[in-house]
Amino acid sequence: MGRKLIFGFFAIVIAASFVLVSGPAIAAEEKKEAPTQFVGILAYRTGPFAAGGSGFSSGMEDYMELMNMKDGINGIKYSFEECETAYNTARGVECYNRFKDKMSLVHPLSTGITYALIPKGTADHIAVISSGYGRADASDGRVFPWVFTIPTNYWSQNTAKIKFIAIKQGWDGKDMATIGKYLKGLKIANLHIDVPYGQETKPILDALAKKYGFEVRHFPVPWPGIDQKAQWMDIVRRYKADWVINRNWGVSCTVPLKEAARLKFPSDRILGVWWCGSEEDVLPAGPAAKGYYSANWHGVGRDFPVIQEIVDKVYGQMKGHISFTRVGSVYFNRGVYAGIINHEALLTAQKKFGNKVLNGDEVRWGFENLDITKERLKELGAEKFMQPLKLSCADHEGGGPILFQQWNGEKWVMTGIVVEPMKEFVREMIEASAEKYAKEQGIKLIDCK
Repeated sequence: MGRKLIFGFFAIVIAASFVLVSGPAIAAEEKKEAPTQFVGILAYRTGPFAAGGSGFSSGMEDYMELMNMKDGINGIKYSFEECETAYNTARGVECYNRFKDKMSLVHPLSTGITYALIPKGTADHIAVISSGYGRADASDGRVFPWVFTIPTNYWSQNTAKIKFIAIKQGWDGKDMATIGKYLKGLKIANLHIDVPYGQETKPILDALAKKYGFEVRHFPVPWPGIDQKAQWMDIVRRYKADWVINRNWGVSCTVPLKEAARLKFPSDRILGVWWCGSEEDVLPAGPAAKGYYSANWHGVGRDFPVIQEIVDKVYGQMKGHISFTRVGSVYFNRGVYAGIINHEALLTAQKKFGNKVLNGDEVRWGFENLDITKERLKELGAEKFMQPLKLSCADHEGGGPILFQQWNGEKWVMTGIVVEPMKEFVREMIEASAEKYAKEQGIKLIDCK
């Protein structure tokens, strides 16, 4: 009897041990096997442009966290991993190569990295999303089927800038037949960092000047753009500019505001590219920045349901990816915008291919058929945060309206001026440039009809 009791006791212990050991193992195995949609983050939290890279990456990651707290992508959860590029093209390519076997879309977060990844993404069937940066002519999906310049490219942005300047000069913003009257004779200085990113908009500005009768002169700023005294002397004393376009990046965005103040050039006649329109660009300039304008394509601040939901749920559960003080800032919200377009493209693709982990070809289809309506924006809590967006096989841009904001000395305030780009004018230039590239590279145009 004693032996049976002892045997029974050991049997119970062994059985219990099996449950204790195998339970977590089974759970781990189940967790391991759960399908996820992987997103590789080409981040830069170090270097001179860390403010942009950290804000954008964190906003996108926080939106994915929010979706994972809900239903993911129709039951498919996100997984993601960062790779530090320091905004360096070679490191960006290394990060891409690390992730390429498991990701189906990528945000390069750099014009240089975008240029390097266009042929790679095309060969690997990975969608390259260059939101508001990169090659403007990559908006032509017939030539660049794997690149998306959502919601608008640099050339479109600059046509909107010229329309904005005309509005500030007295134009009604509607009658294109009269816009030239308000632009003719104006002197516009294009102050640009002297790298490919800075040079990207020279052709469109030259074409617009010829069309509407204003004068544009390009003032290159040698990298890294810390010393701009000579350029500003030329702009103010010799050229006598009426308006200045601030096309810098990082620390060089702030310098023009200080130099303009020193020479008593009005800050409300300086109009920045959207990469010179963050809090980090204006705060170091102090009072000199008050009145400065910049372009944007999304709302700023926390006064949007989608941002409030991130605050309440993601940061409420201590799952945020950046200092809470930066939630709602320009670069953070830009990352949330990226998270939204990613998610909506994936949902669009699932409608055709089923609720599963999507490959690159399926994701590309999702982006080409993306249609975010006003009604959908309201459902997302993104009403007034972003504009409706619709893409197609040929149009990988969307041509979204451009918003304009002004620094009031403490925060960015929307002017209420929303400008449609000159779509037909830009598209003609895009197609001409893209077709030239296709001819040089031996690329056969896709028939999108």
